[in-house]
Amino acid sequence: MGYDLVIRNGTVVDGTGARRYQADVAITGGKVAEIGKVTEGARRTIDAHGLVVAPGFVDPHTHYDAQICWDGAVTPSSWHGVTSVVMGNCGVGIAPCKPETREVAMRDLVNVEGIPFDVLNKGITWDWETFPQFMDAAAARNPSLNLAFLAPLTPFRHYVMGEASMERSATPEETAKIAALIGEAVDAGALGFSSTTLNQHMGFEGKPLACRNASREEMKAYANALKVRGKGAIEIALTRQVGVLEQDQCELLDFLLTESGRPVTFIALFDRDDIPEAVRDTLRRAAPMIAKGARPQTSPLPLTREIDMNNPFSFAAFPAWKRVFADTSKEAQKKVYADPAFRNAFREDLRNPLAFGNWGRIGVHAVRNPALKALEGKSIAQVGQEQGKDGVDAFLDLVLADNLECELTMASWNTREDRMKELLNNKAILMALGDGGAHVDMLCDAGYPTYLLGTWVREKQAITLEEGVRKLTSDPADLFGLADRGRLAKGAPADIAIFDAERIGSTNHGERRFDLPGGAKRIVMPSNGVEYTVVNGAVTWEQGKLTGAKAGKVLRG
Repeated sequence: MGYDLVIRNGTVVDGTGARRYQADVAITGGKVAEIGKVTEGARRTIDAHGLVVAPGFVDPHTHYDAQICWDGAVTPSSWHGVTSVVMGNCGVGIAPCKPETREVAMRDLVNVEGIPFDVLNKGITWDWETFPQFMDAAAARNPSLNLAFLAPLTPFRHYVMGEASMERSATPEETAKIAALIGEAVDAGALGFSSTTLNQHMGFEGKPLACRNASREEMKAYANALKVRGKGAIEIALTRQVGVLEQDQCELLDFLLTESGRPVTFIALFDRDDIPEAVRDTLRRAAPMIAKGARPQTSPLPLTREIDMNNPFSFAAFPAWKRVFADTSKEAQKKVYADPAFRNAFREDLRNPLAFGNWGRIGVHAVRNPALKALEGKSIAQVGQEQGKDGVDAFLDLVLADNLECELTMASWNTREDRMKELLNNKAILMALGDGGAHVDMLCDAGYPTYLLGTWVREKQAITLEEGVRKLTSDPADLFGLADRGRLAKGAPADIAIFDAERIGSTNHGERRFDLPGGAKRIVMPSNGVEYTVVNGAVTWEQGKLTGAKAGKVLRG
């Protein structure tokens, strides 16, 4: 018999952390048929001499819930060797959803994930109401990648409680209904559920995202829905201050682990140079919970985002900015920015920085007003120094003078190489936070798999190739119970990334495309060195281009 595809002469790194070895890989019927010396022929052969043959990468933290309606190739993740994505993170999503409340769901995504409303309004197909129907609709589109789903708590609460979900905790009767719907989602294959406690996660009309109002009694019921089924995981955005785990958050983490009996992964563990010991302190505090199955998430990237002042999500963590999100129209924002009371409240917030505290990290990338051109390339700290203003006035005066059109960048977190090596070598920490599909006008971290393998494995040699691949494959797959993904083994689905270890890589600052519905802008991250990607036996990416193959599946837990 002949095989469908044989990958010959490659260096196999199987995803388990085991040492690399030379072998051929034969594929038939969408599965790995043989690993070793393959002598029989095939309909197609790829010569992988000098290349690494690894399991396809599993991205455990994305927000492609809406994007899969218009982009079955799930770009740019599909450019980076990723073959499976997990979406529905941070408690926000678009299912379940009644037809009359679709705007609420979309406004939640606008405020929390920075996706323009017009894009969502044009792009979301709404061919579902319940969560199982949403998963079935995703499968019916025949995507290029494998899609996996967490049940995000906000739309579940809103489905049962309506607008009251944004104001209060659920009654026992409402809690039972929500828990039953989460159980139904998990029975249909959802990998668990997600939530958030973060102050910056404001939803419809600037109100707290509905899942933030869930009581302990509610969270117990939802966690118990996983415990009785003996499957699923919980993902929660937990740290109000990035990288800082406070006592009440430790208690909540322990509570969720106990009540679910399942893994709990939490964000965000970024290294901060303004609080130098934050990450180490958090890991010490979390150690008992990590022993019970908690998994903090970090990114291998230094976080560099573009700031769009028409949707200033970067400042949403500051209490003073709640006024801005109550009405994000340009004229309303301008009134707030000019108000001395707002500026003074922002100054007070900056005494206890929740997102950043260093105006030297905010850069002026581009301006529209010709009179401001001399400021391009400078930091707000430099602008303030030149103009004799503090950072708040220099920043907001610039924003107003450019009619909110200025393009700014914010560099923060994960910038210290020594501390990053500690995080990368800590097996408790999950590589994630690519946030694919979110914050599209500000940044694109979805290229983190190629960045990890290029920067940290090859250039800085902080971890081995085998460990880098394990962190991108079997580690996230195992956390979410995707037992047959993330390993290159006989009989496993043929999800494979073939890359040049000497060239693989990407940067930490993407490029602009205008390819969203309606021609809206997004930031994307190109990849280098990924030669081929195979999804369920079909070549999806070949030497820098998508092939159009649509062999992806909905992965069900």
